[in-house]
Amino acid sequence: MIIDTTEIQAIYSFSRLESLKEVYRIIWTLVPIFTLVLGITLGVLVIVWLEREISAGIQQRIGPEYAGPLGIFQALADGTKLLFKENLLPSRGDTRLFSIGPAIAVISILLSYSVIPFSSRFILADLSIGVFLWIAVSSLAPVGLLMSGYGSNNKYSFLGGLRAAAQSISYEIPLTLCVLSISLLSNSSSTVDVVEVQSKYGFWGWNLWRQPIGFIVFLISSLAECERLPFDLPEAEEELVAGYQTEYSGIKFGLFYVASYLNLLVSSLFVTVLYLGGWNFSIPYIFTTELFDINKRSQVFGTIIGIFITLAKTYLFLFISIATRWTLPRLRMDQLLNLGWKFLLPISLGNLLLTTSFQLLSL
Repeated sequence: MIIDTTEIQAIYSFSRLESLKEVYRIIWTLVPIFTLVLGITLGVLVIVWLEREISAGIQQRIGPEYAGPLGIFQALADGTKLLFKENLLPSRGDTRLFSIGPAIAVISILLSYSVIPFSSRFILADLSIGVFLWIAVSSLAPVGLLMSGYGSNNKYSFLGGLRAAAQSISYEIPLTLCVLSISLLSNSSSTVDVVEVQSKYGFWGWNLWRQPIGFIVFLISSLAECERLPFDLPEAEEELVAGYQTEYSGIKFGLFYVASYLNLLVSSLFVTVLYLGGWNFSIPYIFTTELFDINKRSQVFGTIIGIFITLAKTYLFLFISIATRWTLPRLRMDQLLNLGWKFLLPISLGNLLLTTSFQLLSL
């Protein structure tokens, strides 16, 4: 039997080419994910620096200024410090729940970024149920906090975990009803479709003008979901030492810290997507025809402009959230629950009924 060496070489080269194509395909699948993770990390560092600078301005004091120019590396220095600190475990607590809790809190929030459209061509997963996937996934974060509080074997930690669960349930319902109203207006639950519907009339096409009541309820509910002042009852230092974080140290404490800012960033991004027109330039095409022609011709330029506009709107809302934290006092637990169940829930239900009625009349 004679074996043709040229055929064997052709088979080897073909298999090598196929394997290279497979590797190339995997790399291009992972590139958007790593890009998004890197962007989120930088975004969190910027938010921490902004919060310190804005709070210093509100309180008329000097903010961070030594770690890098204008103190921009202060958050990085704090993260590095926490990374090298010792991880302490409670001797009589449930170490498995204690260790899993921070991971659940961070992972559940990170998954929400997969359905956020930073631009018309920059989204990891354009799902038909995108906005409701965010609500479903983010509702797992309080489970992690409750596990952390229970696993700590500390009454203050357990009370903080219970408060986090009660607060999440109270404010997720109005939040979901507001999102449902937006879905009815847009005839879709896809985040990309919601933004596209708002793009027809520029600035006046935003859902902010069609859903002003829903916007206010969504704003308050998202602040409560992020556990920001005046709604930071789960970690109220005057009552619960540090709430569910009391027994934590090192990188696990840092994970809770990162999770709170990740949640704030994702809430601000969803405010931008649902109410502020997302990546759209928000100026009618009549006034900026040349810019839109360039945008259509160059996909890369259009994507960069879209990401820049989305982040500009997001950080505008972040400024409002940060200023609110350093301006308003903390509510009591009964006031927080009364606001959620007695005021925001009926208002969001009424807003949903009005939206449904208008949609039915317009058919």
